[in-house]
Amino acid sequence: MRKKLAIFSLLTGAMGANANAVDTVKDGIQKPDKRAVAENADRNNVLELEEMVVTAPLRKKAEDTALPVTVLKGDALVMKTGRSIGETLKDELGITSQSFGPGVGTPVIRGQGGPRVRVLNNGIGSNDVSQLSPDHATSVEPILVERIEVLRGPATLLYGSGAIGGVVNVIDNRIPGRLFRKLLGGALEQRFDSAANESTTAMKVEGSKGNLAYHLDGFFRTRGNLGIGGNGIDVAAAQAMDPSLTVIQNPKGHIPNTSAHAISGSAGVSLVGEPGYAGVSINRLENNYGISPDGSGGPNTRIDLKQSKYDFKSELIDPVRFVEALRTRLGYTDYQHTELVGGVPGTAFANKTYEGRAELAHRPIGPFRGTVGFQAIASNFAAFNFEHGNSKTIVPQSLINSYGVFAVESFDYGPVTYQLGGRVEQASIDPQGQNSLPGALSTPSSFSYTPVSASVSVLWKLNDRHKINLGGTRSQRAPQVQELLSYGFHDATRSFEEGNAALRMETSYNLDLGYKLNMGWVRAEFDLFNNWVDHYIYQQRTGADVFQDEDSGGPLACNGSQPADAGCQAVLQSRQAGAVFRGYESKLIFSLSKNPDGLIDLTLFSDYTRGKFMNGGDVPRMPPLRFGFQLDYTRHQLTSNLRLTRGETQSHPGLNETPTNSYVLLNLGMQYKVKTFQGAEMILFAKANNLLNENIRNSVSYLRNFSPEQGRSAQVGIRITF
Repeated sequence: MRKKLAIFSLLTGAMGANANAVDTVKDGIQKPDKRAVAENADRNNVLELEEMVVTAPLRKKAEDTALPVTVLKGDALVMKTGRSIGETLKDELGITSQSFGPGVGTPVIRGQGGPRVRVLNNGIGSNDVSQLSPDHATSVEPILVERIEVLRGPATLLYGSGAIGGVVNVIDNRIPGRLFRKLLGGALEQRFDSAANESTTAMKVEGSKGNLAYHLDGFFRTRGNLGIGGNGIDVAAAQAMDPSLTVIQNPKGHIPNTSAHAISGSAGVSLVGEPGYAGVSINRLENNYGISPDGSGGPNTRIDLKQSKYDFKSELIDPVRFVEALRTRLGYTDYQHTELVGGVPGTAFANKTYEGRAELAHRPIGPFRGTVGFQAIASNFAAFNFEHGNSKTIVPQSLINSYGVFAVESFDYGPVTYQLGGRVEQASIDPQGQNSLPGALSTPSSFSYTPVSASVSVLWKLNDRHKINLGGTRSQRAPQVQELLSYGFHDATRSFEEGNAALRMETSYNLDLGYKLNMGWVRAEFDLFNNWVDHYIYQQRTGADVFQDEDSGGPLACNGSQPADAGCQAVLQSRQAGAVFRGYESKLIFSLSKNPDGLIDLTLFSDYTRGKFMNGGDVPRMPPLRFGFQLDYTRHQLTSNLRLTRGETQSHPGLNETPTNSYVLLNLGMQYKVKTFQGAEMILFAKANNLLNENIRNSVSYLRNFSPEQGRSAQVGIRITF
């Protein structure tokens, strides 16, 4: 009862967040505008429209885009939803999850993550600090979302230099973009996962009256320590990276200090009419999760995250003669989290961000159709360390601003569609002080960068069955504040981080070649990519270890003479070097059976990314070669699947990193749909994960030697839509 009251209190104190489609209303009849997008159609409450990829530069169906696109929606999304965005997407082509224990799962696209993959919520940034460090969870939750779109590869044209590796857009219905069929509709969902005795309760309520549409949602999640197959710590690998580490506690079958609880509530309202819609929302998220211990017996670290987010969204259809649509997004995010070491505040991060963007889709000018736009972001960021009662700045408070203008145009020439785009951005970082930790270098008064990006792509429709796409992109990314200015102990990562104020902009040159086939009985998708990056920025272990001086708070070398209770931490430095990333993504789907006894599809899949520095050596934390199959069976209301994934040994872990072993991951899922009274629908689902109980070390994880992936588990759930 307390959990339900907590959700209700959050909901009643908030007013909601986002969507993108517009229905015109005339003579009391709801009529969909054909250019509108049904991003979030609830099949029992709204009229579902043909869905376009709204995250792409030009809104088209997924099969008509020249970009590598992944779209999850509907029942498939319900089955794949995990405790984080990364976990939800980790089985998709070219996408893995950079876990930091079960509390964190951020998406990695083609080996790119962190500051190169931007996570959006309804087309605007999450503006948390998940891009700055691998221990920071994203504030965008996948539960009860309606649709997730992923652009695999550079997406800087629309979303700025933080999207040089890709974009993940999580679409919900917090700001309704259309009227609903009735006053009261919504959904309730309950999940239970045996891996950590995890329980998740979620709900949404939405409807319309007159020209007003509203949305309320909330969830509560709690879990214990994560169950695993085998030992938690790979002692030999951990000590190879840190010879000073003495493992006295190596749990088996579970990972201690990985429990978590999270609660969130949102509310939104919008005015919908014939010209379009405009709406506002508010969201509150609180998330407390633990970090896997290193086995030394030291105090545990937990992260206490709090975020408030306020959003405005509008879309006007045909506002003037030459404009098809004008879309605006405005948002303010107040984010903070504190890393608690043994219950005492250690490292703290704070970020307040304003973001706004406007997109104008113009009417055809000759053969050209396109969009022009403007984006602005202003942030106030700081990071501190409170160890031993000393408040030390590890990243000076900084004012961070960026402004960008962009344009994307498309035209057809016979069966070929051409797309051209460009973006110019101005980015600045203005530190408001100096790093206070002893030994820190003097901080420059300001940094200024001008990233320039351009792209050209071609989609050739040979016929209804065959399509070829080719794209080239030149993208630039300005260094982030933490890459430039950090100098201090970071408790959750158990490291001492050193920035580099001399970092230059990254410049990426990416080529994409794709082929799509649809023969009815067989469908296929193949993508090849080659990404050259000048001045690639990465964190590198130096091989040195330091501990914190109790008097000054500064670092001292671990050389054998340190106190017995000193916590030695690896030194991580921001470095730059030329790098190249090559790989592929492939999928073949065979329709094995179509008869009254059911539909059977067999999917064969594989993906691979290799990252190498041009001067020799491997880029750290790259995903391994993966391949496998999935068998899907559908009969009436029942759907089920069996999926086997083979991950090969990652023998190219990078300097001062450790390799990971191969694994076989076997999962089973089932879903049954029941129609109930008055149009309500109930979905029962169950999943069996890691049936072989493998002890899987994730090669893209910083904590792979201390925190394997979850072991054998069962998940059951029910979702009622009304």
